Amino acid sequence: MSPFLRRRRSARDSRYRIFFATDVHGSECCFRKFLAAAKVYQADALVLGGDVAGKAIVPIVDGGNGTYDVRYQGAGTITDETELASVIQGFKDAGLYPLTLAETALARLEDVRHRDEVFETAIINQLSSWCALAAERLDDGVRCVITPGNDDLYAIDAVLDGADRIECPERSLLELGPVTLASLGNANRTPWHTEREFDEDELAQQIDEMLRAVSGDAKLVFNFHVPPYGSGLDTAMKLDENLRPVVVGGQTMSGPVGSTAVLDAIDRYRPTVGLHGHIHESSGAWKRGGTMCVNPGSDYGSGILKGALVQFDGDGAYDTHLLTTG
Repeated sequence: MSPFLRRRRSARDSRYRIFFATDVHGSECCFRKFLAAAKVYQADALVLGGDVAGKAIVPIVDGGNGTYDVRYQGAGTITDETELASVIQGFKDAGLYPLTLAETALARLEDVRHRDEVFETAIINQLSSWCALAAERLDDGVRCVITPGNDDLYAIDAVLDGADRIECPERSLLELGPVTLASLGNANRTPWHTEREFDEDELAQQIDEMLRAVSGDAKLVFNFHVPPYGSGLDTAMKLDENLRPVVVGGQTMSGPVGSTAVLDAIDRYRPTVGLHGHIHESSGAWKRGGTMCVNPGSDYGSGILKGALVQFDGDGAYDTHLLTTG
């Protein structure tokens, strides 16, 4: 019988469980499911490994006469308050930021600087509320680690660092039960030119600087947002210079887009486990040498939380894992 199928864990059970998820991109229901996973899976620690924030604002124009014009994908005009509340929650669960405002305020969003400020404020407010929710809902014995990803604004770091119940060891080491967690949210270059992208040699330098002080007997776990190159955890559609899918003979082409620096670090530092994300459609597991790498994938837009429950023995060696969907 799988150890994950046991209803209760013995008080003498020394095994340590980490529930890992990533790429929730602002989805309210996915984050609530992430917190609930601590009890559902009897996890000792929760790790949310990057791309925490959402991607867009949804303007909802208040007509002032009980009508609301939803300016998103032809949603149209709403006159019922209950329906409006449902629509707003639906946007939040899909990782969007609904913003109710007057027509005059909507015009101001045409200014790029102002729109960026409004977007950043929405992200900060949501993440602050998430940190408060974690403090309210998590048992005292459960560790909660949240680190940024390449899509996340640098502004979120201060929110995470200032939260009492959250640990954010970005580009640093954290002792987590019997393992040493090394976290890096930065990624190699992408066609999207996101917030935290670097050349491969720069990523390699960041990894080496972080791991320089690791002791030889430490059981390392890489919480690296980008997966290793060519692992199958990094397969994505190929895009042309206009960001359109490359189609050959009627077939959409795909290929590896992960990091060679991360691959090289796995070979040199030999972590017991690699926790990765970044490529939503490439969920799975891949073993290289003694390292088990997992990417749970992401379906945040549907409100589905994909995760990976990873179990270690009392000495921090990899025991087993389970990919989850819920």
